[in-house]
Order: sequence, then structure tokens, then C-alpha cells
Amino acid sequence: MTRVLTCISPIDGSVFAERETADLAAAEAAVARAKAAQKAWATRPLKERADLVVAGIDALGNMGDGILVTELAHMMGRPVRYGGEFSGYRERGEYMASIAAEALAPVRIEDSADFERWIERIPHELVLVVAPWNYPYMTAINTVAPALITGSAVMLKMSTQTLLVGERMEQAFSQAGVPADVFRNIYLDHDTTTALIAANHFGFVNFTGSVGAGATMEKAAAGTFTGVGTELGGKDPGYVRADADLDAAAETLIDGAMFNSGQCCCGIERIYVHESLFDAFVEKAVGIVNDYRLGNPLDGETTIGPMAHVRFADEVRAQIAEAVAAGAKAHIETFAEDDGGTYLSPQILTGVNHDMRIMKDESFGPVVGIMKVSSDEEAIALMNDSEFGLTCSIWTRDAAKAAEIGRRIETGTVFMNRCDYLDPALCWTGCKNTGRGGGLSFIGYHNLTRPKSFHLKKVTA
Repeated sequence: MTRVLTCISPIDGSVFAERETADLAAAEAAVARAKAAQKAWATRPLKERADLVVAGIDALGNMGDGILVTELAHMMGRPVRYGGEFSGYRERGEYMASIAAEALAPVRIEDSADFERWIERIPHELVLVVAPWNYPYMTAINTVAPALITGSAVMLKMSTQTLLVGERMEQAFSQAGVPADVFRNIYLDHDTTTALIAANHFGFVNFTGSVGAGATMEKAAAGTFTGVGTELGGKDPGYVRADADLDAAAETLIDGAMFNSGQCCCGIERIYVHESLFDAFVEKAVGIVNDYRLGNPLDGETTIGPMAHVRFADEVRAQIAEAVAAGAKAHIETFAEDDGGTYLSPQILTGVNHDMRIMKDESFGPVVGIMKVSSDEEAIALMNDSEFGLTCSIWTRDAAKAAEIGRRIETGTVFMNRCDYLDPALCWTGCKNTGRGGGLSFIGYHNLTRPKSFHLKKVTA
């Protein structure tokens, strides 16, 4: 049975887009077409596939900001002044294309008069990508580009909140010459998605979203031996050591906490500051946030837009209220534009502790708690006191110390003097309830293929 997916714009609560889902029969027919098309796609030379993917990336960029940026503002609220996601989208896709030949090259073990032995990387027949709404283009391309380059067919299921993104990507890749059934945007409800995974229709499933939904994906795949890669929740910490560049730390960490209305997978959600810098850091942080302009994301003067959905804003408001009731201090007065709905005032809290949800649960909004610490040991203990483990950000002039501390932090990525950035040359991965697997880099190619060994004994007489 089909149902209608409805994207409600956070700008004004209006319906921005609606699409009907495929029922199970239609979805299985799309799967069959994709698998049939994949066979010819996989026989094309690697360079040809990579070139077509890069052409598809270019085709998306040629649609222009008037379409891509404005649609994102309507769908999920990011201010148009920041542009879209195309620079990151291009950087990731083009990098993965540039390393494909090396990352997928056979590993030669022996080539002698008696034996040839090597290991190849074999594509999965069909990869399902389930992408989130907060950075829909960039999160999707992380898997779509390398999966297509390996020779897999790809089906993309986009979040309802960013309903049109998958259509734009399909349109772009089709214009570039990628066969239609090799890359397909598809609208599915949760039950149909679960049924397709449980029926073992995919060689690999990549999911970015909530912990609960990630668990549902793994349960659906149980017993099918389908590979599942997940990037789930986060509560990423920043640590400002006594030797940090205070101005740079405040500017970057607060931007990392507030950009995109705090709706970033690796956004900063908690900050630990050495006691010698604490008061000065808080003062600078408050000054930065007080200069923000909350408003309609279509207005070029707006620096912080609405949250993507009122239920997300309600959760942030609840965490802030609970913290204040428990003794935390809120440093930012309510903005005039705060409507009690999607338009939410950014907030900085001190007097917080790890008994409060604001320092433990994922907030995914424009709020950050700041705590005073007296030593590296205290900071390390607090940073690791979390069920999540995506990134951490260490602010210091001592790279050796940052590496030493970073090795003790339970995260997938360690930053020094920066945050909230995804480097396509490095494996994007997490631990604990943030999920498992790894995207981008050469490791991303290994996760999107399976090894196949060749052991050939030659006839010598």
C-alpha cells in the first residue's frame, strides 16, 4: 500500500513537497531492474565509471544555487547566505574518484613461473543508501559516489524532510549518462524499507540517522548477512587547554555548536575549558552568539535559521529548561524572533554537569553546555563519559599532547584546533552508539566491496 510523504517547511509550516511511496511490489520491481542493470555497469572500465560519477557531480552543480540552496532553505531551514553543500559534495565525490584506481587495485601476492596469486575487490550487486536531512547532499554522496565507482548499483532513500534531494541527484546523474536503473532515487516508508532489507535484496546498507532507526536497520538485516554501515547519534566534545589560542577556540567551537542551527552530525555539543581560560572563553562565546540574527533563512541577513522541525526544537527547549531548573545558568536572552516553534534562540549554558541531559543526550540544536576543568585527566574522563563517539576537538599549541590525549578519547576522529569538518582522505567512522563501519578514504572502498582471492597454479610440464 502506498502512502504520502510530506515535507513541512520549517519556515512557515506550509507543505513544501509531497511524494507517494512505492509499495512493496513496486519496490521489488525497482530492485530487480537495478540488479539487472548492474551487471553491465560493472563490466565498464573503472575510469569510465569514475568519470561518469564526476560528470554527475558537475551536473548537479550546474543546476545552480537558485535551485539547490533555496530548496534546502525551504526544506530544512539553512540560511541561503551560507550557500548549499555543493563544495563539500564535490570535494568528497571527486576525491573518491581520484583514489579509486589505487584503492581498488588488485593486491598481487605472487606472479611466478608456478603460481599467480592475488586479491581483488568485488562490488556489491546493489547498495541501499538511507540519507539524513541535515546535510542531505554531502551525506548521500559519501556512499553514492564510491559505490557507483566500484560497479555497484545504488538505490537512494532520502529523508522526508529533504524530499527533493534524491530527485535532484538522480536527475544530475542521469544527465551525465549514468544508466537510470544503476542509480535510482526511491520513496519508501519504514515498513517497506525494513521488508526489503529483511528479504536480503541488498549487498550493503548505509544508514545515517538516529540510534533507534539504526538498530531497526540492523535487526532487519539480522540473519541475512547483509553488511550494514551506520552513523548514528553524537555528543561531540571540545576541550580548551590552558595553552590554547583563546580567540580561535571560542570562534570555531561556538560556530561548530551553532552552525546549521546546531543540526550537524559532528557539531560541538559540550565544551570543557581549563579553569584559567574559563571566564574569558564564556565571555567571548556569549558575545559571538549575541551577534547572531535569527530569522527566515531566505533572508540574506539571517545567520541562524529555524530548526528543521518543531519536534526537534521542542526537544532542545526541554533539555535547556531541565538544565536551568537543575541549577544551570542560561547566558542568552530569548531572541525576539523565537516563536516557540521552529525558530529557537541559540543558548549557552554554564553551571552544567553530567547529571543533566544537556550534557549526556544528543541535543542536535543550537545549544552548548560549557564546563570548567582543572586538568587533562578531568577533561578526558568527561569527554569519555558519553554513550556516543564520533569526534572530539582539542585546542592546544602542543600537537604531541593533542595526539596523546586523542588516543585516549573514545571517538572515531580527533581534531586539533578545528572541528566540524569531514576530510574525505580520512575514514569517517564512530564508536559506541554512534555506530560502526567507515566511509570515505580507501577504507570506504573496502567497506563497499568484498574481497575475492585468486590462486592459480600453472602447468609447467
